[in-house]
Amino acid sequence: MNAEAISPDWPEDLTGAQPPALLRREFTVGEGLVVARLRITAHGLYAASINGRRVGEDLLTPGWSAYRSRLRFQEYDVTSHLEAGANALGVMLADGWYRGFVFGERRNWYGTRRAALAELELTYADGRVDVVATDTAWRAGEGPLRSADLYMGAVYDARLEAQLDGWDRPGFDDSTWTGCVAVERDRATLVAQISPPVRRTLSVAPVELLRSPCGAVIADFGQNLVGRLRLRGISAPAGTEIVVRHAEVLQDGELCTAPLRAARQTDRYISAGRGGESWEPEFTMHGFRYAEITGWPGGPSVGNLEAHVCHSDMRRTGWFSCSNDLVNQLHENAVWSMRGNFVDVPTDCPQRDERLGWTGDIQVFAPSAAFLYDCSSFLDSWLADLAADQYPDGGVPFVVPMPSPTPYGSGTAAAWGDAAVVVPWVCYQRFGDEGLLARQYPSMTNYVRACVEAHGTCLNPDLFQFGDWLDPAAPVDRPSAGATEPLLIAGAYLVRSLDVVAATATVLGCKADVSRYEALAAGYRQRWRELFRREDGRLSSDTLTAYALAVCFRLLVTGDEMADAGRRMARIAQANGHHIATGFVGTPLVCDALTQTGQLDTAYRLLLQTECPSWLYPVTLGATTIWERWDSLRPDGRVNADQMTSFNHYALGAVVDWLHRTVAGLAPLEPGYRSAWVRPLPGGGLTAASARHLSAYGEVAVEWSVDGEQFECTVAVPAGTTALAELPIDGWTARRLGDGRHCFAGRLCVAPPSPIALQSSEKT
Repeated sequence: MNAEAISPDWPEDLTGAQPPALLRREFTVGEGLVVARLRITAHGLYAASINGRRVGEDLLTPGWSAYRSRLRFQEYDVTSHLEAGANALGVMLADGWYRGFVFGERRNWYGTRRAALAELELTYADGRVDVVATDTAWRAGEGPLRSADLYMGAVYDARLEAQLDGWDRPGFDDSTWTGCVAVERDRATLVAQISPPVRRTLSVAPVELLRSPCGAVIADFGQNLVGRLRLRGISAPAGTEIVVRHAEVLQDGELCTAPLRAARQTDRYISAGRGGESWEPEFTMHGFRYAEITGWPGGPSVGNLEAHVCHSDMRRTGWFSCSNDLVNQLHENAVWSMRGNFVDVPTDCPQRDERLGWTGDIQVFAPSAAFLYDCSSFLDSWLADLAADQYPDGGVPFVVPMPSPTPYGSGTAAAWGDAAVVVPWVCYQRFGDEGLLARQYPSMTNYVRACVEAHGTCLNPDLFQFGDWLDPAAPVDRPSAGATEPLLIAGAYLVRSLDVVAATATVLGCKADVSRYEALAAGYRQRWRELFRREDGRLSSDTLTAYALAVCFRLLVTGDEMADAGRRMARIAQANGHHIATGFVGTPLVCDALTQTGQLDTAYRLLLQTECPSWLYPVTLGATTIWERWDSLRPDGRVNADQMTSFNHYALGAVVDWLHRTVAGLAPLEPGYRSAWVRPLPGGGLTAASARHLSAYGEVAVEWSVDGEQFECTVAVPAGTTALAELPIDGWTARRLGDGRHCFAGRLCVAPPSPIALQSSEKT
């Protein structure tokens, strides 16, 4: 792109949200136009229109990336927008992540100047090419949208529409508008967008209109979602202000806004008095189930309100169901939490003033995400940002993209920084993309180098660690102070990442690296055992998380050690009443570790527990998404008073990967499901389960049921692939299946003949 980045030539107040700017340029199209393509990006967020017609359906463009190194641009075919003669190109420009509120009440993380960078290329039948590009000849003004911020919301004054009518059409009088100034932008940092755009994907009507104790109308949409509210049929005198506030939960009949912290999530619409007005906010996004509407004369009806669900428009690829409705709802909650937090970057939560790309969250949830949606290009793009924001010493920011100055530390925190290694490996296993693995290999090796240098030949206890974050044993105000020793976790993850890098080097044919990283992993594995494994076989932290790490990360080396660990885990779980006793680190692993060590019954008892803390406790209270804390809503019905409380946070929902692989029994045996592994393990009183996944080769599926001692199973294998089926009949005889539909029946084997190895998606 040869265009200039341009910004309105007027002074601005940088302490708060500003009115989005309107930029315009008229141009002439000759006869014989064949194709017109618009390439466009911005410092901030943009919405483009040509001759009064919106370009594309994408929202929050150009998205959030490592802006200093990678500014994504979009390209649209706009041929149908143009006509011979006079035309006009308009760009609305808002603060977005570039200049708006990104963490707490701080702004201007990336710069102080919003800017648009656009290039409209017109190709004619005679081969002539004309280019209409942003430059200082463009004109700038303001419109009815008086402010727009991702966290705070939008303010729209419909009374100003008349004087701005036709601003993005030819012939509009812009003589009172200002000019534009050029803004510096290194064009070498411009990259084409590969991730799916954010779009409206679903419309949800209110299930009920409530009246709060203070007299306000509150719309309940029946689902905690992420998006915006569209108001329709507004009939109010000119100047009437309608205020919409959003929240995830109610308390004492009113919106509970305390968990939002500094984020206001409030939209304001000022009526033009025309009657029958409609409006949906732009350049903002809210996490909510409930919307409070005040100022509407007579109050709105259900038909006046519609919630638009918005997220990165990924293709749904995975489904699960079983005979337990609570477990089904748990799975559905994880799906909704993924939708709400995959909004251009994988965020921790979508409602409060901290919608950041936390590395630890996606590290634990990536296997689940890769089953549920085709998030391959989404994670590919995010991993490129991770590499771009990685520190010179190889350390990884806790959040990616990383605002500057960063609100958090950085470096080698276990389970967070390890996203640099684990997420690319998960993508390779689930999508079979060796190219992504190759692109990320320098980032992966730089990270483990940083870890090795930071830990030295021993394990360094002085490094900052998050520990088993949000272990229910941790104090409310100290979520990192869980029961498992942070250094034990750090050492386990170091071994795990070294193992993964060695496996990656094998895939990529880097033979010298294989032996080097295998040797490093062996050395740290031995050091871990010396530090944390006692002579009686117990670990220094006698916790489920510690044993789960030891089992799943191959820190136990004999069958007897594994069996001892499984028995100890079962006893710990029983002593704890089969309540959850793990945080972000242990929760994705605990059921796998129990399964692998022959304690499947205990894994099911943990899964099916309904008392707090447990996976199903939120479901019994009506949760429609995964909570950040096991007790975000406490048994007494009160919202957890800590300021770090979210009701839409997918990390603890990582157990759904175990549902897919173990309960239903569907996993990749070879990368990308070139061969599938079908091994269902019935238990917990479930009488049926199923899973299906749309791989690159087609749909692979398994469905089973139990009736007394009779087990029946159907397996669907797509053309050109195979499956290894190990079923709980006929003594667990393994069967190699070709493509097609296969049906099996027989007497149910109560338990597998031996502890179960890690599914291939978790192997190194």
